[in-house]
Amino acid sequence: MNLSFFDQFTSPCLLGIPLILLSLLFPTLLLPTPNNRWITNRLSTLQLWLFNLITKQLMIPLNKEGHKWALILTSLMFLLLTINLLGLLPYTFTPTTQLSMNMALAFPLWLATLLTGLRNQPSISLAHLLPEGTPTPLIPALIMIETTSLLIRPLALGVRLTANLTAGHLLIQLISTATVVLLPIMPAVSILTASILLLLTILELAVAIIQAYVFVLLLSLYLQENI
Repeated sequence: MNLSFFDQFTSPCLLGIPLILLSLLFPTLLLPTPNNRWITNRLSTLQLWLFNLITKQLMIPLNKEGHKWALILTSLMFLLLTINLLGLLPYTFTPTTQLSMNMALAFPLWLATLLTGLRNQPSISLAHLLPEGTPTPLIPALIMIETTSLLIRPLALGVRLTANLTAGHLLIQLISTATVVLLPIMPAVSILTASILLLLTILELAVAIIQAYVFVLLLSLYLQENI
């Protein structure tokens, strides 16, 4: 029983070939194809409005130098958002429940923000490792603590996204299994469990959106520190 609960997090394979790349490319098929018209249909209008809203929210804390990252951050936001939401559909696979994938997204982007700061303003970037006015005896310890907190940022990004989505998927499967098992035995309890499952599904929709936004927002804050 325990193994079957975690089977949903196993990457599907066809003839021994993992299909995780196909599941990553599938959300791009949902986007409307661009053409020469200003407005094509309601879906394109909604998409453009959502793009503008998210880009504006992500670029508010950044200066003009950070606006060069608008395309990367907005594209990452929509990728995570569509993958998280599509993963809530029945009989689907959610790539963002894989820690390896989340780390592959978090580490290069975090490293890019760090290298940007070290290249453009090395003294200011290194000054974050030592708060102003620190007593002399505490300087070595604080430098080690701040360096450790800096290095675990990509790990925190990947683990946060993985843990939240994995926990939500497990809860949905556990409660749905309990609903089906209790239906012939205790129908009233089964109906109550189904209502809890509905509320949990709505909560997971919110979690899928919030976690995608938090992932990209933290990257933009890391970028703000280094530009």
